Amino acid sequence: MTRYLCKLASVSLSGYYRWQAAEEARQLREEADEHDAFLIKKHYDALNGKAGALVVKMWLERENGIIMNHKKIRRLMRKYKLVATIRQANPYRKMAKATQEHQTCPNLLKRQFDQGEPEKVLLTDITYMHYGNGQCAYLSVVKDGATRQILAHYLSSSLAMPIVERTLEKLLDRLDGNIHPEALLHSDQGMHYTHPRFRLLVRKAGFTQSMSRKGNCWDNAAMESFFGHMKDDLEYKTCMTLLELRTKVDDYIAYYNSERYQWALKKMTPDEFRSHLLIAS
Repeated sequence: MTRYLCKLASVSLSGYYRWQAAEEARQLREEADEHDAFLIKKHYDALNGKAGALVVKMWLERENGIIMNHKKIRRLMRKYKLVATIRQANPYRKMAKATQEHQTCPNLLKRQFDQGEPEKVLLTDITYMHYGNGQCAYLSVVKDGATRQILAHYLSSSLAMPIVERTLEKLLDRLDGNIHPEALLHSDQGMHYTHPRFRLLVRKAGFTQSMSRKGNCWDNAAMESFFGHMKDDLEYKTCMTLLELRTKVDDYIAYYNSERYQWALKKMTPDEFRSHLLIAS
């Protein structure tokens, strides 16, 4: 009878017996799925359904101490029909795109980071710094392309526009009115740098703005290099407060500028190399 029924269902006899033998394992998986789905639904409901897999993953880790792969969470949410509420498109973003309010600039730098003159090529970017118990801070930096000095930096718990505005203020304080006549401020095409408010501040300061080509990380590789070295050198993930992290970053940048010798700078520190270039000129 079994052979006959398998033939009717177009199933091999060996396949049927394998499926039958795996019944216990399937039941265990189903029970595990139900248990995990219960935890997921608890946070899904607490957030009024406005939670995708990544948000649920963070809540599970923070509230329950459970590490669960986001792909598994997505699978279970699909399985139990826990669909995240889709946010409406931001009308301001649509309007900005339609009116080209956020405008990009051409890549005037073309990877010529070192043009042999201090404060002529200024590179800027923002990086993430995860610390403490899953907290995240954002570091905005301006670097001199010729001397590799960090001329200005600002650490914030927010990615709002003040992070780049405050960095620019610090840069202007550092330069104290001595703006190179051909000064170039180069960045990626991030929304901070294409924002009309920031672009106006850059023009008023006397800088020409330049931007990397879209999706081309090599156009701002010098900034990525600094961030990479900093994260390798600096023990920052154990910091428990933003103030503690800020102190570590301040100390590291002071060390980087005045004590960290670099082979490409003729074995000098960035501060020493700046003095060297000024004397040579």
